[in-house]
Amino acid sequence: MKHIPNAYAEGAPATPSPPPDIYDEVAYAYDGSLEGLLSAVFAAYERHERPTDVAPEERLQPRLGQRVALIPTDQDRALRVMSTLRRQCGRAAALAVTRAACSDEPDAGTAVYRFVRYAIDEQKHRACEHCRKRASCAGRGGMGPCPKQRGRAFSDITHPAVERLFRISRSVGQECEHMRQFVRFQHLAGEGADVWFARVNPKASVVPLIMDHFVERLGVQPFIIYDEVHHLAGVYDGGDWQLVNTEGAGDLERALPDRTADEALMSEAWRTFYKSVSIDARYHPELRRQFMPKRFWKNLTELQESPAALRTALR
Repeated sequence: MKHIPNAYAEGAPATPSPPPDIYDEVAYAYDGSLEGLLSAVFAAYERHERPTDVAPEERLQPRLGQRVALIPTDQDRALRVMSTLRRQCGRAAALAVTRAACSDEPDAGTAVYRFVRYAIDEQKHRACEHCRKRASCAGRGGMGPCPKQRGRAFSDITHPAVERLFRISRSVGQECEHMRQFVRFQHLAGEGADVWFARVNPKASVVPLIMDHFVERLGVQPFIIYDEVHHLAGVYDGGDWQLVNTEGAGDLERALPDRTADEALMSEAWRTFYKSVSIDARYHPELRRQFMPKRFWKNLTELQESPAALRTALR
């Protein structure tokens, strides 16, 4: 009988790691946050596994015969992964990962994991022998990231691991731009409360990505941006902002004060201005839907029927 060595015996050779294009039949499930996704990336390295899928627990669809591992969120591990990614691959790669974590695409988490794996492996395969700066380089001898290769992994969009992340990040970036353009606030006040409130319905959870923009625009004025699709609200109190999960908390608008006396007047003035600057001879509905997607129309003040027009129609 042929002797089979015990892999756990002392002195036995270590099991070789699988090639980069072979993945284990295991799926990682996380809580859907950026920190949870980065914790799953850290767990893959810690466990020496290459998961086939990395997805939020609520959206994961396990494959036949696939083992599912629930990865707990660890803030310290997530920070280590993000710091390593920013140091070795640049800020553009870190921003792309942050945007992809907010995407609703089912393979966004898998795309982030495969990109991080590819980017870090690319840093390991570098030749320092003929580099003119190898004597003074902080990354010489494999001690750190190579400054010449920093950001090179994310720029290689022809690679499958980069191309998918690039597309997801670009889609989320476009959605952020749509939010910066199409968010409409209403002035609410009552019982000592004075706040500006906006409802949005994005196709990605981009409220965390756009809060800083509106904080800079509105200054010390408190406001709330409510994402009715993902049940998430960004609340700014005039000094700092935070995210509030509104799912299961009832109707958010019932807890808000009523509209101010001037809100209806200002809304009607905005609708009048919008109609006055339009040119009927240049009306192009297809182009309008391209630059202003129809899914945003229900929350746009200028495209809502005015109370005066509704009363006239009822007569």
